[in-house]
Amino acid sequence: MKNWLKLGGMVLILSVLFSSSLTAQDGTWKRLSKITFVKKYDDLMGFKVDMPVFSDEIKAMEGEEITLKGYIIPVEGYKSHKEFVFSAYPYNMCFFCGGAGPETVMEVFADEAIKYTADPIVIKGKLELNDSDINRLMYILNNVTQVKS
Repeated sequence: MKNWLKLGGMVLILSVLFSSSLTAQDGTWKRLSKITFVKKYDDLMGFKVDMPVFSDEIKAMEGEEITLKGYIIPVEGYKSHKEFVFSAYPYNMCFFCGGAGPETVMEVFADEAIKYTADPIVIKGKLELNDSDINRLMYILNNVTQVKS
């Protein structure tokens, strides 16, 4: 029982530290999380799917250049990429592999290839919102460049 309490305490401490480090890393990810969902019938799928409803704060960001710190989720091997998924969380915790929500990832289209790394990087680009195409992510970042630290 004592070991379970220690383990539970460690998990709680790590989750608080990780969530506060994400907020400290980049308030933009936190702003992008201010969404709700509405169920809409999709003719192609043949059933209702969750579609994002963006807050006014997020809508005001559309078309603006934003800067984000996060992780490359490669879609075609571990090399340099011009197109990839960018995540607020590392690979093992991202939307596709862990338990994060769809608001924590975005499609990236870079002007020049960005070399893959498992470490966090900082990128900037123009934000595009997607609330209608279920075959794409809800956030798309265009004209992306890596910010050198």
